Amino acid sequence: MRIADWLFDTMIKLGEAGVDSPRRDALVLLEDTLQKDRSWVLAHPEQELTDAELSSVNSLIERRITREPLAYIRKKAWFYGRFFYVDENVLIPRPESETFIELAKTLNPSSVIDVGTGSGCLAITLALELPELDVIATDTSLEAIEICRKNAYAHNVKIKIKQAYLTDGLLEKSAPELLVANLPYVPDNLITSPEIEVEPGAALFGGKNGMDVYESLWAQLSTAAHKPRYVMTEALETQHTAMNGMAVRSGFKLLKTEGLIQKWELV
Repeated sequence: MRIADWLFDTMIKLGEAGVDSPRRDALVLLEDTLQKDRSWVLAHPEQELTDAELSSVNSLIERRITREPLAYIRKKAWFYGRFFYVDENVLIPRPESETFIELAKTLNPSSVIDVGTGSGCLAITLALELPELDVIATDTSLEAIEICRKNAYAHNVKIKIKQAYLTDGLLEKSAPELLVANLPYVPDNLITSPEIEVEPGAALFGGKNGMDVYESLWAQLSTAAHKPRYVMTEALETQHTAMNGMAVRSGFKLLKTEGLIQKWELV
């Protein structure tokens, strides 16, 4: 079968399955199978695919038809100009979370804790973008901790990775200058796509109003022996008022809101 014919047939199958971007997804999985870039694939529509290539790429397409996220099929996701290993044990990095990096770079902190690190994309990217930064990443999930370690090794960065619930045990003697928290904030009943149900619920859903885990974080910060100077959080825009109330009660004031991200400073 020619590439052009395969691509046409596959786009129809993916579209009928409800996939939002059938052409992109078909191309990406074909590129991965052939180990060729987009320009080569599009420049060779008459290229015949071998039986082995067809078998391999079609098995990936069948997984996408069942609405398994593309990043889990590929075992990697793009974040801030780099690929990170991901699987079903960690949340897939979202483009909107790149705002964390931009805001952190304006602060140029000396130290940071990334709580609920998951794949480690925030902690590792911060370490790469700010080489003098002292970085600690925490997560409750052992599987996530191992994936974070895998990504840190792949990107050749040295960060401290600890299994902990948010800041447990980390603010007793000192505090980082910055704490970043991309924690679960999706309300339990908000299912926006079949793909979202494949991602780990504990990393995505935050209770009835989506704020349960953030309430725990701000409670920890309100009683911490040492508090970070800055905190950054991500949540739905409709949750920002509730987040502001929790932050103020914990001794922080809002400095900036950009998209889903809010930046706080210790009063």
